[in-house]
Amino acid sequence: MSATQPTVFVPHGAGPCFFMEWHPADAWDKMAAYLRGIGDQLPERPKAILMVSAHWLEKEFRVTSGPRPALIYDYYGFPAHTYELSYPAPGAPALAQQVVELLRNAGLTAAGDDERGFDHGMFIPLKLMFPEADIPVVQLSLRYDMDPETHLQAGRALASLREQGVLIVGSGMSFHNMQGYRDARFGPVSDQFDDWLKQTVESDPAQCWQALSHWERAPMARLCHPPRAEEHLIPLMVVAGAAGEDRGRHVFSDRVLETTLSGYQFG
Repeated sequence: MSATQPTVFVPHGAGPCFFMEWHPADAWDKMAAYLRGIGDQLPERPKAILMVSAHWLEKEFRVTSGPRPALIYDYYGFPAHTYELSYPAPGAPALAQQVVELLRNAGLTAAGDDERGFDHGMFIPLKLMFPEADIPVVQLSLRYDMDPETHLQAGRALASLREQGVLIVGSGMSFHNMQGYRDARFGPVSDQFDDWLKQTVESDPAQCWQALSHWERAPMARLCHPPRAEEHLIPLMVVAGAAGEDRGRHVFSDRVLETTLSGYQFG
């Protein structure tokens, strides 16, 4: 028997930020320490990881189904050595098929993709969380429509995987307005949305899901996640749905690039 895993929403930083020089040099240190410590907070080592990355959007849900997905260096303008980073985690074709079936059974269109690789929303945080790269990983796409209720529904469909020892991780950012980073005027903006998000995640699950379904009504929501650019928030919907009746907790926060960035855990 496996211990039931929690679900987590992690900020994955800016490109390969943890593996290069930055100014100021310690900008990402607290986030890196948080990511490195996640494994110690789990009931046991995960049997597998289901990663929901902000950097893969499709018309319908897609799941990596190859046995050895390659890495996709989908960031631009960074030092040459960051395009040589490795994370040779194995895929999990059987788990991928199970994910597809669970989504289909919930009335959601889904299919495996045996050619898709792992994007940096997957391998950058996992290099810190589980650096040995020996835990099988399956990556799940978002849908282009970024409908919050649909992604909550997808999470609910996948909740049973937790009892099999699968760690479900949403990889994104609680604030992601590219025009707002490094702009001190967005500090208070990010704080207001972050306060709402914390209260929402820590509320009763039914209330949490209802509020997340209408997240764009939150204070400063569209300044933190501009229209049609909310893909970095949507992974939170999947992990909240997969949490079932488990309440969420605000487990990390830091001021980076003049904005507040947070992490959450359910269960």
